[in-house]
Amino acid sequence: MKNPLAVNAMRALLCASAACFLVVPAGAQRKPVLGQIQLPHPYYYREMYLPQLTTGPSAAAWSPDSKSLIYSMAGSLWRQALGTHSAQQLTAGPGYDYQPDWSRDGRWVAYVSYRGNAMELHALDLQSGRSTQLTSGGNVNLEPRFSPDGKRIVFVSTAYNGRFHIFTGDFHEGALANLQRITGETRSTLPRYYYSAFDTEISPTWSPDGREIVFVGNRGHIYGSGGLWRMKAEPGAPARELHYEETTWKARPDWSPDGRRLVYASYLGQQWHQLWSLPAEGGFAIPLSYDSLSEFGHPANQLRRGYDNINPRWSPDGKYIAFISNREGNTALWVQEVAGGYQWPVTVPDSSPPGASKMPHERRYLNPMGQLSIHVVGPDGGPTPARIAVRGSDGRAYAPDRLWMHADDSFDPGQPEFEAHYFHAPGQAQLALPAGEATVEVTKGLEYAVRVSKVRIAAGETTELNVRLEPLEGVAAAAGGFTRGEARWASADLHVHMNYAGTYRNTPTHLAEQGEAENLALIEDLVVNKELRFPDIAYFRTDPDPASNARITLTHNQEFHTSYWGHLGLLHLARNFLLPGYAGYPDTFAASLVPTNVDVADLAHAQQGVVGYVHPFESVPDPRGTDPLTNELPVDVALGKVDYIEVLGFSDHKSTAEVWYKLLNCGFHLPTGAGTDAMANFASLRGPVGLNRVYAELTPGPFSHEKFLEALRSGRTFASNGPLLGFSMAGEGIGGELKLAQPQPAVKFTAWLRSIAPVDHLQVVCDGEVVRDLPLTGDRTRADVSSTLPINRSGWCVLRAWSERPEHPVLDLYPYATTSPIYVSVAGAPARSPRDADYFVAWIDRLVQAANGFTDWNTPAEKQLVQKQLSDARAVFAALLH
Repeated sequence: MKNPLAVNAMRALLCASAACFLVVPAGAQRKPVLGQIQLPHPYYYREMYLPQLTTGPSAAAWSPDSKSLIYSMAGSLWRQALGTHSAQQLTAGPGYDYQPDWSRDGRWVAYVSYRGNAMELHALDLQSGRSTQLTSGGNVNLEPRFSPDGKRIVFVSTAYNGRFHIFTGDFHEGALANLQRITGETRSTLPRYYYSAFDTEISPTWSPDGREIVFVGNRGHIYGSGGLWRMKAEPGAPARELHYEETTWKARPDWSPDGRRLVYASYLGQQWHQLWSLPAEGGFAIPLSYDSLSEFGHPANQLRRGYDNINPRWSPDGKYIAFISNREGNTALWVQEVAGGYQWPVTVPDSSPPGASKMPHERRYLNPMGQLSIHVVGPDGGPTPARIAVRGSDGRAYAPDRLWMHADDSFDPGQPEFEAHYFHAPGQAQLALPAGEATVEVTKGLEYAVRVSKVRIAAGETTELNVRLEPLEGVAAAAGGFTRGEARWASADLHVHMNYAGTYRNTPTHLAEQGEAENLALIEDLVVNKELRFPDIAYFRTDPDPASNARITLTHNQEFHTSYWGHLGLLHLARNFLLPGYAGYPDTFAASLVPTNVDVADLAHAQQGVVGYVHPFESVPDPRGTDPLTNELPVDVALGKVDYIEVLGFSDHKSTAEVWYKLLNCGFHLPTGAGTDAMANFASLRGPVGLNRVYAELTPGPFSHEKFLEALRSGRTFASNGPLLGFSMAGEGIGGELKLAQPQPAVKFTAWLRSIAPVDHLQVVCDGEVVRDLPLTGDRTRADVSSTLPINRSGWCVLRAWSERPEHPVLDLYPYATTSPIYVSVAGAPARSPRDADYFVAWIDRLVQAANGFTDWNTPAEKQLVQKQLSDARAVFAALLH
């Protein structure tokens, strides 16, 4: 899991090779959403803490009489009385509105409004229907809570140094004054990885008397967003920790009206969040909800394997707890009785099509609305799953009521105000939209041309839109890939996480549907830990998931999550999941650096596994520099442990390619793979599934997982996020070896490209040098080239395509594609590069230095084992120096 902030801010590459890429001006790069937040790993806190656009409810607040709820849904606030099926829209843009809190006098609602570059607090006057802005300054302000007397609001803000701290302000008649930060900023010396060195404080809740708050803070802890702390609501007041457990942004405590108890969300001892309670003075926490009991017509044996109950809010009368649950996949609003534990859903009405009965199921909108019915068909005229993005006349994103809305976690500054949003549909989708002109974009994999339509929505009417997808010219699209000539190419995303502590609850069936909409043939779901839990451990199996079908295969494998040595993808494990699943985690059972990635690869290969390095590099490592360097890749390649590398993944593709080229120059055969590292149950993700994919040329016959992996290991692959590529040299295809008796001045080659997005460069790279810049068509999306190039020594050649800037609709840093090498042998001589061998010798010397200084070994024998592995690998590269 890499840090996109570091990717987007990577420094210029320094290298002597002609294959080095141009440095792209910073202004042309994609930027992280809400980049003013100065914390590491934004893809975690953005999904798990910041509010997200969902078609179901995401947060709720009680009325003073405990008879109604106001909730955020689809970017608006809605009001609904318990026991009814009618909801009134309270806000409708211009941005997306979240996290309501209702004042005790019943007049005001404080909420968060996201308008593209900041999240500001607003107050809605329920008497007049008017909203006023409470904060300004372009910060990220979150989780507003009225004090019991309605005179103060406590909230979280990045106003101080871009990090999350707790503030208060005096509230009066729709204005907030006298803002002050009441928690300090402390820099920790603890070895945190996924969390900032600076302590954070989030999720404040008032005591019933309005004198104190309870909040979540991580002072003194390595793991998680922190424990529960209690303090007076005054600047600089001392805080005491009531309870600690590892949390990941979602605890969100709420104080009971009697002042004696707290409710919060916890995954203590399990993989998913449930409601837990703790004495307000501190003590022993106990669960209030479980994911294995019968509730509201759902027998226990019909429930899905684990789900989240989060965002609890205690009713003012103390009888109920409202919360958000993803038990059915999408988000939903539920209520639980405090005494007895009975749970029931708040039935949120659908957006009814025109002419349908308006009572008793009704959404009452603020503005005139119509319906859009979208029908997507393939070249054969039959319905086909696809990815769809819909923007209404108000500039906001819309989706059908029950489909999952997803948001891109970055944006192109040259594109519209908000980041891209989309949903996956099975071929038909119906949704409510504001009257006026809407824009619809339909995408399906990389083989079909993108279709963009403008459609006028009339109030009170249903508009039909029929979209026919056609394959790119010269490509015969097929389920999961394409054919060209006699070659059959199938696509796979080798790095997907079905569930990873995100907003939704994903299942194999739904993940397969996501993959079909992206025209994938194979999804490798890599089960992995999120801190000290494994959300999908129950799904691991050694054969394809039963959700697989004739169009797509889904497997559950493993990502071994050692951030010290580098993360590994372990595919096709035939016996067992490897535990504990990580190493180098301080203050845990797995604090030691053993098992190394050499050990892990051996364990995987012993059960017929396929081992790859995933999302390797955000910048080209400098072994003679001062930045930390512990990645084990050159060691594992030298010792024959690596079957593929994600040249295209959650990293900088060009930087990873530079390191890959150096390994190829040393004579190693290393195919390219690709994986998105998509957290497929996130509402905001680096994605979608299949954003980064690898195509494998398959042998004749039906598709199988084994057949695809054989092609991957053999190197008959190319990786892409947009361009489709073909390449051959003197009749040898990708992954083949061209054997020449002597140097040749003119070896024939062929190359072709088809792309859904423009590219700036199509190049033949041999031995790390650009040997041919190939011409593109005027729109820079096609090329067909037959030419020659000189071959003077043993080595390798690849075809690559890339752009210098982001290009819609590729939701990645920039369009990029590369083939695996065609290897070249001249007079039987091995490929050699003393310069690159010296680079890796220096790299391994850094690893040796770091290992010698490490002290948390379990035994001296572990240290000796690591030293020997490093020494053996260094000797391989040292032999190539002369």
